Amino acid sequence: MSGVRDTVGAFVPHGHFRIEGARLGPLSGLTFLAKDLYDVAGHPTGAGNPTWLATHPVPAKHAALVGRLLAAGATLVGKTITDELAYSTHGDNVHYGTPVNVNAPGRVPGGSSSGSGAAAAARLADFALGSDTGGSVRIPASFCGVWGIRPTHGLVPDEGVVNLAPSYDTCGWLAAEAGTFERVANALLPPAPAFTQAFILEDAWALADPEVQPLLESVAAAVARLVGPPRRIRICDSDLESWRKTYLGVSAYEAWQVHGAWIEAAKPVFGPAIGQRFAYAKTVTDGDFAAATRERERIATHVHAVIGSGGVAILPSTAGPAPRVDASPEEVDAFRMRMLRITSIAGHARLPQVSMPLRGSSGLPIGISLMGPAGSDRALVALALEVARNN
Repeated sequence: MSGVRDTVGAFVPHGHFRIEGARLGPLSGLTFLAKDLYDVAGHPTGAGNPTWLATHPVPAKHAALVGRLLAAGATLVGKTITDELAYSTHGDNVHYGTPVNVNAPGRVPGGSSSGSGAAAAARLADFALGSDTGGSVRIPASFCGVWGIRPTHGLVPDEGVVNLAPSYDTCGWLAAEAGTFERVANALLPPAPAFTQAFILEDAWALADPEVQPLLESVAAAVARLVGPPRRIRICDSDLESWRKTYLGVSAYEAWQVHGAWIEAAKPVFGPAIGQRFAYAKTVTDGDFAAATRERERIATHVHAVIGSGGVAILPSTAGPAPRVDASPEEVDAFRMRMLRITSIAGHARLPQVSMPLRGSSGLPIGISLMGPAGSDRALVALALEVARNN
């Protein structure tokens, strides 16, 4: 057993165990949880679905990131709920339930790293591993009021992690304490130079609720003191709704390539929203994928040119506070589409993004993000902590 009392329903039933980290290391004394996409030797990986759990062998070795953290001294104390196959941003799971968001009672934790976000907020461990394809670390970080990072694509190893859309998938982490969040970053990420220019992404800001706007301005003022006055720009050279559709085209095709054969053979039972997404993914043609991929690469080139090698962008992590647990499917879907217009920016460009926990006028958690060039992850974390101290 892990020795952790799960007060928020964040653990999967097969996720209660403890693996001690190395005695000496930069993360010695810290505990962590792993989203149930990460392989842990001797313990099953369930990927949020009981049929997956029943049809896949127990892994013989740790996921690369789990192994690195254990070697760095952190102790693994269990596995957390994920939305099914990570194909949701909401934070519910028809098989394992919806983890409780202690910082926003009655509201969802966000997904797909729902258990990790809820566990970090409830301080069940010092930090928790998540994965981020279309926002699955940034969204629960924002909804649950904790720190979260989507690293530069490929910078943090994803071997031994169940994929969804490999060209977007990243391995990140969430933590309630800023110092712990940075400590993990310093153990995992290479040094990076400081930023020389800041940007306000006006089109991303426009997608956020009115309650988010004062927080964005406050962060921009802090960044101005630390980096210099931000330039107000539109990041998108068309419209962010078209960028969302491009994300859906590429990611859905990849999701079916990764999971389609298993779905057709095993016939798993999915929750309605997950089932609908995989049904759509099956219809995306090779031609659709090729066209969407060309547009994705054009978008990435454009974003890289705008941000440059020393730029840092300020944007909302999500469109607003977490939806209520009892929100209608129509409300949830409309909010999700608005969020994906924001979260797809970093995804398309394979860039790192850090979500800082703030609170709006309602008292609910709202994340504000900093996004930087590829490889700037560690500098991004350092700047975010300075912004928090100066905000």
